[in-house]
Amino acid sequence: MRRILFSLIALALLVGLAGCSTAEADSVKVGPDAIVLDVRTPQEFAAGHLEGAELLDFNSGEFAAEIPDLDPGAEYFIYCRSGNRSGQAVAMLEDAGFTNVTDLGALDAAASATGISIVN
Repeated sequence: MRRILFSLIALALLVGLAGCSTAEADSVKVGPDAIVLDVRTPQEFAAGHLEGAELLDFNSGEFAAEIPDLDPGAEYFIYCRSGNRSGQAVAMLEDAGFTNVTDLGALDAAASATGISIVN
């Protein structure tokens, strides 16, 4: 009985995960007025970043210092090297009342999801 229950739970999880893995779920539409923020260091940014992205270094405190000057009504897409800093940046913006914020995760994932080129 236990084995059957475990198998049913595993099957339900697999079906659920398969439903989330479509190309549409992995793509993100970035409108012309959207703001793409790179929260990595200037050295990381110089090595390659999404075309048109603005740099606001999370580690230096620059990102936190700029929050009061950002438009809370704008649409933001945020990425970093691994997804850690972008996740923290999104949480900070949401805590500050921003509602239209998307965490793109790591640079390569951000480029893949948005279709925006990586440039130097």
